[in-house]
Amino acid sequence: MPLFISILRTTPQSLAIYWMLARIMIPITIVTELLSRFGVIEAVAPVFAPVMDLVGLPPELGLAWLTAMLVGIWGAVPLIFTLVPVSALSTADVTVFSALILFAHGLPVEQKIIQQAGPGMAVTTALRVVGGLLYAFLLHQVLALTGWLSAPVNPAWVPMSATPDWLSFFEGLAETMVWMLVILVALSWGLQLLKATGLLDLMMTALSPLLRLAGIRGEAGHLTAVGLFLGVSYGAGLLIREAQSGAIAPRQIFLSCVLMGFAHSVIEDTLVVMSLGADGYGVLAGRLVFALAATAAIAALLRTLPDRTFFAHLFRVRTARL
Repeated sequence: MPLFISILRTTPQSLAIYWMLARIMIPITIVTELLSRFGVIEAVAPVFAPVMDLVGLPPELGLAWLTAMLVGIWGAVPLIFTLVPVSALSTADVTVFSALILFAHGLPVEQKIIQQAGPGMAVTTALRVVGGLLYAFLLHQVLALTGWLSAPVNPAWVPMSATPDWLSFFEGLAETMVWMLVILVALSWGLQLLKATGLLDLMMTALSPLLRLAGIRGEAGHLTAVGLFLGVSYGAGLLIREAQSGAIAPRQIFLSCVLMGFAHSVIEDTLVVMSLGADGYGVLAGRLVFALAATAAIAALLRTLPDRTFFAHLFRVRTARL
């Protein structure tokens, strides 16, 4: 019964999120299709070529990457196979691109939340974008050298694909929106099931030793685990309260937000990109290892910074509102 009540309570929230996403995604998808049909995408693609070439991806996907950074993962999802045909992409391509958007997506909203906890918006945003590019570059190099995942991608779900006429396009868009609703609600219900069975708490507890390797300890570790599984809005949202109360040291808050920026909502986001054909080892296991190692390196660097430099450039102390 408690599980059923939790599902009843969270389903309207999921529907509200879906409606918000739909209002963003549908216009963007239509505009992108118009730009593609008029040759604008083909003309603009060379601008993204240097960055996409760095990670071994077609330049056209640069637009989907930019959309993900500004709007979010769901904003980029309908564009991927619209910009580049499924037949032209390998599993490695989709895995590398998925890694890019998993690191940096929805930046205006998520980074504003992180900023409220204290860390500087510019530096944490730069870390997410650069970290994503570095991981995607390393992943591309490994896959290119080994030939692993070089087979054509075989997605379980093709959100949108290039269509010859407008009727087919709008039919595909409608089908995409229906499936997106189904997936979003199913993920929401699955998360409630994990909470109700206690598995989510066990997963958070199991993460504590790994978080200590990254320099995150105590209560900051617990809140970071919340962000890793549930997303920045939850993890950083809780950190805002702790930051205002002074219960957690600023450097711990900074490291927690850095790690959450690299890897958050690992259940929902990972399942979404895996449905597009991304490999789980590349978008989950490898990403978590990189996120922990990169955060540990940043923790070591922070230990060498004097407080004056840290508070001047990386962190702003915020006082509680009365």
